Amino acid sequence: MSQAITSDGHTLQVDIYRLEEETDWLLEVVNEEGTSHVWDDRFATNQAALGAVHEAIEEEGVTAFLD
Repeated sequence: MSQAITSDGHTLQVDIYRLEEETDWLLEVVNEEGTSHVWDDRFATNQAALGAVHEAIEEEGVTAFLD
C-alpha cells in the first residue's frame, strides 16, 4: 500500500507499515524535502491508513505536508 501520491505538482511518499509485534498499521508521509509526518493514530488495516492520507489531502490540501 506504500506509494507516491502527486497532487498540485508535489509528490508525497506514503509509507504504510507495521512492526512485527504489532497488529495495527502505522502511517508516514514524507514530502519532497524529506520532512516526515507520522500519524499519531494507528489503523486496523493498511487500506484504512491509505484512506486517511487521501482524506487529509482532500480536506487540507497537499500543502499541509510541505515545509
